[in-house]
Amino acid sequence: MADQTRLNLSAGLLSVTVAFVLVVAKLWALGSTGALSVAASLADSAMDLMVSLAGLAAIAYAAKPADEDHAFGHTSAEDLAALGQSLFILVSAAVIGWAAVGRLLQPVPNVLMAEGRGIIVMVFSIALTLALVLWQRRVAAQTGSRVVKADSLHYMGDLVPNVGAILALWASAHFGIGQIDSVVALGAALLLAFGAFRIGKGAWDALMDRRADPAMIEGIGRIAGGWPGVHGFHDLKTRTAGSRVFVNLHIELDGAQSLHDAHAIGAALRRAILQAYPQADVIIHKDPLGDAPHPDDPTKAQP
Repeated sequence: MADQTRLNLSAGLLSVTVAFVLVVAKLWALGSTGALSVAASLADSAMDLMVSLAGLAAIAYAAKPADEDHAFGHTSAEDLAALGQSLFILVSAAVIGWAAVGRLLQPVPNVLMAEGRGIIVMVFSIALTLALVLWQRRVAAQTGSRVVKADSLHYMGDLVPNVGAILALWASAHFGIGQIDSVVALGAALLLAFGAFRIGKGAWDALMDRRADPAMIEGIGRIAGGWPGVHGFHDLKTRTAGSRVFVNLHIELDGAQSLHDAHAIGAALRRAILQAYPQADVIIHKDPLGDAPHPDDPTKAQP
């Protein structure tokens, strides 16, 4: 877990650094060109900086160990941060889209300037963003951090508007077609809104204790069902919180064996599940085989 925390923090720090550098570069490009597509990219990078700072804070907070008040840890902070990211992105998309439509409706097309400078900044932005996304995806694959995944998705979505800004600046410089700038900005706004809904849905599902990915549930079931000494299992329940998945499982064991042997089977099964799914937090309850449920017990859930 310590290694995963360091990886998540490295991705958060790199995200903040890249966003700050891009904001400064795009401010200069906007002042030079006056292009709305550059303004859209600048607004997006400014939002990136804010949400990356919030994401970094969430990663640091989520890494805190469990305590008396938070027995299951603090990983839900990642989901809160991801939900906040989606709201910021939606606001950004709405502002950019409104400005783009306004320019398209103007009777006199907007005239861009110093397109070459803007193109240089956009190419620099694409290279820096690609490097960040590659590192974020590597980290997210190892840690499962929802914040890092959301940040990576957002920055990946930035690549399309940046390429669009380059095309708009090129078309303005060579053909004098300034309207393409607004069309590109409007497309960027739609992409941002789509990404925001995806991020928000994932965070909302986690905050509402949605079950884990069905493939993970099926994999845990296969491990438990084929484990030596386990005659069956039931009440396999999961919920997600940030990059953690909490698993509760009842296994059926031979009631005539010693408590020591039963414990050894359960402990070995837990280790196997954790080895297959390192992001899991597993609790296993042991039931004697053939034990009839008490009338006052809750109905057993399906695995």
